[in-house]
Amino acid sequence: MGKLPVGEIVQMNRYPVKSFAGESVETSQVEMYGLYGDRSHAFIDETKEGWSRYITARGIPQMLGYKARLIGEGSEHEFPKVHITSQDGRIFNWDEDLLAEMQTYSKKKITLLDYKPHSEELLAVDDSSILIITDASLRKLENLWGKQLNKGRFRANLVVSLSDETDNESEWFGKRLKIGSAELEVDSYCERCSMITIDPDSLERDPSLLKKINEEMNLKFGIYASVKKRGIISVGDKVFLADE
Repeated sequence: MGKLPVGEIVQMNRYPVKSFAGESVETSQVEMYGLYGDRSHAFIDETKEGWSRYITARGIPQMLGYKARLIGEGSEHEFPKVHITSQDGRIFNWDEDLLAEMQTYSKKKITLLDYKPHSEELLAVDDSSILIITDASLRKLENLWGKQLNKGRFRANLVVSLSDETDNESEWFGKRLKIGSAELEVDSYCERCSMITIDPDSLERDPSLLKKINEEMNLKFGIYASVKKRGIISVGDKVFLADE
């Protein structure tokens, strides 16, 4: 490992259902697709193919008001049970009742999709396995926007507090990060869309945030990393650049 860490994991989030609110976890297994169980369930439009088949909060912002978490133990063939709480406190499972609830928000016919554990391919994520944001970038954007930021808008898997010796995460591109017993490779910036205009708590929209990121950051905020080595990572783990 490098002699000094470039940062530390201060928060880790997974989103068992694509476009639903997720859960903060202290420790997670990292699979080749990302954090265990992340985006393992999704709603789709079977008339479409590829990424466009996913039903997301871009079209149904109310999806962000449903909070999903994994409970119990999974198996080799199934992820743990998904427990879902609506914004008004109702409880759902991953079943036909939840599907009927989501169908009330769309004229399109919606179908449930769930993946199997230990997939070598990406699950229902957008571009890469793990999305990372840093405290330094959050502070910079907050100053540019002139308003307090809820970091939940960015749906990051890992929130990293940068070390004093690290100015920003741009120097990580093309390099490997060692975190716990896992290794990630930083691939690209995350190009932002209208999802971040929705406050995850109030569900109110504020398009000025996306406009500011477009003007000042060319729509890029956060970084994507792919998994190069499975392992276990935890909140509090130091982030190291791999030796070259």
